[in-house]
Amino acid sequence: MSKRHWIQSYGSLPPEIDADRYPSVNALVQGAMCQFSDKPAFRAAGRTLTYADVDRLSSAFAAYLQKVVGVNKGDRVAVMLPNVLSFPIAFIAIAKIGGIQVNVNPLCTARELEHQLNDAGAEVIVVHSSSTSTFAQVVGKTRVRNVITAGPGDDGAAIPGPAIEESLCEGITLQAAIDLGEKLEFDPVTVSGTDLLFLQYTGGTTGLSKGAALSHRNLIANIEQFKAFMPDAQRPGEEVVVTAIPLYHIFALMVNFLTYFSVGAENWLVVNPRDIGVCIDVLKAARPTVFAGVNTLYAGLAAHPRLTEVDWSRLKFSAGGGAAVIDVISERWKSVTGNFIREGYGLSETSPIVSFNPQFISDFTGNTGLPVPSTDVCLLDDKDREVGIGESGEICVKGPQVMSGYWEKPEANAKAFTADGYFRTGDVGIFDDEGFLKIVDRKKDMVLVSGFNVYPNEVEAVATTFPGVAECACIGVPDERTGEAVKLFVIKADGADVTGEALVAHCRAGMAAYKVPKIIHFVDALPKSTVGKILRRELRNID
Repeated sequence: MSKRHWIQSYGSLPPEIDADRYPSVNALVQGAMCQFSDKPAFRAAGRTLTYADVDRLSSAFAAYLQKVVGVNKGDRVAVMLPNVLSFPIAFIAIAKIGGIQVNVNPLCTARELEHQLNDAGAEVIVVHSSSTSTFAQVVGKTRVRNVITAGPGDDGAAIPGPAIEESLCEGITLQAAIDLGEKLEFDPVTVSGTDLLFLQYTGGTTGLSKGAALSHRNLIANIEQFKAFMPDAQRPGEEVVVTAIPLYHIFALMVNFLTYFSVGAENWLVVNPRDIGVCIDVLKAARPTVFAGVNTLYAGLAAHPRLTEVDWSRLKFSAGGGAAVIDVISERWKSVTGNFIREGYGLSETSPIVSFNPQFISDFTGNTGLPVPSTDVCLLDDKDREVGIGESGEICVKGPQVMSGYWEKPEANAKAFTADGYFRTGDVGIFDDEGFLKIVDRKKDMVLVSGFNVYPNEVEAVATTFPGVAECACIGVPDERTGEAVKLFVIKADGADVTGEALVAHCRAGMAAYKVPKIIHFVDALPKSTVGKILRRELRNID
């Protein structure tokens, strides 16, 4: 389908990558642990793990899982951890024995947790103490029989949080499991690129979440694709990353963790990025060369007076994704850090990066960049016909980073792919002449006003430029005259005097009349996911 017209804009960047450069993610991380053994790998809560520490501790935990618990190749192990040192130890241990990691949001509800554990068929879980009260509500309704808890004091991280739920105290702590495993030795397992590495559950915005089945090769491909686009930010043993977005999210897993682990980076973990003051403390201590976040995190940091306390002289690039980055936020960030936000686009199902603004881009573009190497992207209309340049269509993707399918969901997979194997993202995009991809919006979020398509991202971008608007989000609501009308939820900046009339007038000056919000609703907060995405579906419950 795709003619890949974006290749003309690559310049010296390679149009193809070798998705088989490493036989598995295991080979990639093992190489890094040998090459950079004495260098700091992770820092959190006052403790540092070197690459050799990560190798030793993960091997001990791997031996425990294999010899004591009986985890075999292909078994699913749930990991319900925030950004603590336990996370990389657990992940590498599971990978070493050929297990499949089921990434679980530590803040998910009991209903969501029960569904994911049962859908994945997980019989083992590594769970943070702060999440054990949720897990205790559903453990009897799942197949989980082995519980390893991590919490304050485990792996040396003094993370404030509640004690382990009393009903789960018969489980074993991660530290105790490592102590036992150090007396054992795990049996090496042959892992190939086609073997699964993650079940990455989607957000469930359209119903029950589904597990994107991601292989070792999927992740190796996306790591190589990202490296091809940002070669100057991959200096072996020299990069410093601050990871404020959660590691259970596929972007942080692929970019912050695996990509930068492979080049010997020093990774500072932030447990709770919503605590902006603590996040700034970490940024001050780390002086990062690389930072990644979502628009809402950047907005919170850029609005904080202490951001100027950070030494930004080493910062090479700031990556943005997960939701649209608004130009005003990028400008605010750049005014303090000297660095614009380099936006990309991806999904859990694509490991995740589909497109990214490569390193030769020198300023904020308002688009998500070029499709990464070895990737085909086509935009299809409702009849699966490819649209022309400058026309909007559903983004459909084919490449080595695209999942094999959803875990045990043949009917969903039949709908998720075109007849010739392109994954249907459900997102609407437009290509320009040079091949840069702009995301218009999710198809399901589109508002239909008098037969005209209104995309919330555009409305929000215009409204955010109005002085005194800190954040906003819009949805479509029923309207007798126009079918649907645009309703805008707005958070005012501290001390700002913003009226609905003034904001509507501002929007009217910047957009066609049918796009202008008919209803302005001021709120104190917007519902967000744990990675900072605004949950538009929950806005419908706000009166």
